[in-house]
Amino acid sequence: MKASIDSIETFGLVDGPGIRCVVFFNSCKLRCKYCHNPEMWKMKENNYTVEEVFKKIMRCEPYFKKNGGVTFSGGEPLIHSNFIIELSKLLKKENIHIALDTAGVGLGNYDEILKYVDLVILDIKHTTEEGYKNITGHEIDEVEKFIKVLNNSNKPVWIRQVIVPDITDTKEYMNSLVKYLQKIKNIERIDFLPFHRLGEEKYKVLNIDYPYKDKSDMDKTKCQELYNEFIKKYKEETNK
Repeated sequence: MKASIDSIETFGLVDGPGIRCVVFFNSCKLRCKYCHNPEMWKMKENNYTVEEVFKKIMRCEPYFKKNGGVTFSGGEPLIHSNFIIELSKLLKKENIHIALDTAGVGLGNYDEILKYVDLVILDIKHTTEEGYKNITGHEIDEVEKFIKVLNNSNKPVWIRQVIVPDITDTKEYMNSLVKYLQKIKNIERIDFLPFHRLGEEKYKVLNIDYPYKDKSDMDKTKCQELYNEFIKKYKEETNK
């Protein structure tokens, strides 16, 4: 069995706890306007077998220590469910911690994948049908299906939200995000990621129009202030 993999990062520090080996899978159904990896949107040639990826990960195992492991990212790893399931079976025999960095929009079979996952890092695109469609070009239905399966799995969850000026940085959106996250179980951590235009050059190389070319980078100080206010309200609502 083979999969289309863009790259394998052997010393990741931001894609889950500890030191991670990060596997970036090609292909994604979404076309997020702020995506900084458009080169991974399309499926490319299947270039790695399960055994080849397993061996690469195991070479990194001495660096994992107590809280490191492997993270499946992309693109969208849920497009490659069968490959990930087979690879995860091998990794679990070696007690490797597995994180899944996903937007929750794959090809189904989510319950089987989540059997082997220790942590889900879920990217929230928007909280409303209209807002989600505007940012991703896709209906919100599939991620809603994934969230239901995720809740049934009782897996720990980290939330990531990109903060885009005038779109997801408003008071109205912050209030809607508080309510939206109430329906997701086992949230251990929430991160706000300030929008930036560092990926714009990739769009030019690929001859793709960059949707947010008229937007400025999100101010990091304002983003932190929003986060502080949000967390305070989120905790208040969660503890009611």
